[in-house]
Amino acid sequence: MGGNVPGSLDRLRSALASPAALERVVAGRPGQGGRTAAVLILLSFDADAAGREPGVAAGLRCVFIEKAAHLRRHAGQIGFPGGAIEPADGSKVAAALREAEEEVGVRPSEVSVFGVLPPAHVAASNFDATAVVGWWPRPRPLVPHDVGEIAAVHDLPLPLLVDPAARSTARHPSGYTGPAFVVGDLYIWGFTAHLLAGLFELAGWDEAWDAGRFSEIPSRFLHGRR
Repeated sequence: MGGNVPGSLDRLRSALASPAALERVVAGRPGQGGRTAAVLILLSFDADAAGREPGVAAGLRCVFIEKAAHLRRHAGQIGFPGGAIEPADGSKVAAALREAEEEVGVRPSEVSVFGVLPPAHVAASNFDATAVVGWWPRPRPLVPHDVGEIAAVHDLPLPLLVDPAARSTARHPSGYTGPAFVVGDLYIWGFTAHLLAGLFELAGWDEAWDAGRFSEIPSRFLHGRR
C-alpha cells in the first residue's frame, strides 16, 4: 500500500474488514433498493501538522466538496466526492474513484482503497450510496474540476471535526434530526455527517459530545433534504 500509513488508522482498517461493525454505521439509514451511487471518503496525513494537533486523529485530513448553489438537489451542501454509478464503472469502487477524478482531479492511481461501507439511503435523491474509504498517500492542493457542480474543495483537518465543540444535532424544518459538524463557516449535516460520525466510531476517534445541543442548519447549507 502506497505511502506510510499512520498507526492512528490501524483500528479503522481492521474495522473495515468486520461486516458487523460496518452494518452498525448505516443502521440508521440502511439501503432501501434505490438508485445506486458511490462516494469516496479520501483520507491523507500531514506529518508536520501531526506534531501541532491534539488527539488520536492528529495530522489526518479528509477531502470534502461543496456543491454549487444552483443545483436542483443538495445545492450548497458539503459532501464527499461521488455520484451515480454508471454501467461502464464495473464496481462501486471504480465509480467512487471515477467521480473523484471528475469532480476534484484525484486520479484513481493515487488512491489505495481501505474498504467499503454498506449502502446507506439518501432520502432527497432516493439513492443508496456506498462509501469507499481511500488512502491518499501523496496529497496535493485540489480545485473543482467539474465547475458546473462543485463550488469548492475543502481539505479539512480531522481533529477539528472530532472536537466535541464542533458537534451538535442538526434540526431540519422537515423534522429531521441528525449529527452535524461545524468547522469555521462550514456546516456538515445529513448523509455526510452520518457517515463521518460512523467513521469516527469505527476508527476509535470518537469523543463524548452533547447530542442534546441542537443547531439550526444555516440557509447556505439548507437546500434539499437529508
